[in-house]
Amino acid sequence: MSILTTTQMQKAAAGIITPEMIQVASSEYRQPEEIRQHVAAGTIVIPRNIHHSNLVPMGIGRLLRTKVNANIGNSALSSCPEQEVEKLKNALKYGADTVMDLSTGENIALIRKQIIEHSPAPIGTVPIYEALARAGKAEDLNEELILQVIREQAEQGVDYMTVHSGILLEHLPMARKRLLRIVSRGGSILARWMKQKNKENPFYTCFDDILKICQEHDVTLSLGDGMRPGCLADASDQAQFAELGVLAKLVSRCRAAGVQSMVE
Repeated sequence: MSILTTTQMQKAAAGIITPEMIQVASSEYRQPEEIRQHVAAGTIVIPRNIHHSNLVPMGIGRLLRTKVNANIGNSALSSCPEQEVEKLKNALKYGADTVMDLSTGENIALIRKQIIEHSPAPIGTVPIYEALARAGKAEDLNEELILQVIREQAEQGVDYMTVHSGILLEHLPMARKRLLRIVSRGGSILARWMKQKNKENPFYTCFDDILKICQEHDVTLSLGDGMRPGCLADASDQAQFAELGVLAKLVSRCRAAGVQSMVE
């Protein structure tokens, strides 16, 4: 039986040291075998979509330098592809290791395409933002649209995606006890959807389908913390730990599928 070796994690588990692992080892002053072992274990990720041709590989995780992410993206009020590319260049100039395109306005796919083409650094997204922009309102989101957006972003070359798969319907009453309730944008969108539909989080119910897409294109999953606290009064509460418990299980599912993952 052949062993799948599409992703960096699958290759590492098969004992293969990839050029990306060698690059990370060189930039971090580590041995390639060290990097391979940690990628195989899931304690280092190398966000590297197979379609992002001009990417310079970098690693995130154990043994490695702390990395800095910069968020850019347009809104319904302003910005265009040229401005976002300029933001990208400035972010990289001043030391960003990764960049997220959080566009929510017009021409989202075009802007993302331009950013990926101009970026040697890993590019991340939050797919629910584009899904909501297409749907118009949270109530009109559905599993098919969400998977379509994730698939299109993966095919375009997005290296890592934040998905809020850990916030569940049963967690919503816990958030009502909070001072600031839900402060995550992705988490609040999904909470509204679950409340209106009285259904489970589609990012959770479709998680196996999401894994298949990520496996095919070697997209790293950033498991979003939709129940992160917005103030000290809400920190380390029932809602936060309930979601963390789900995220821990999702990390295990990612590793079993050979998909790289990190927790936001």
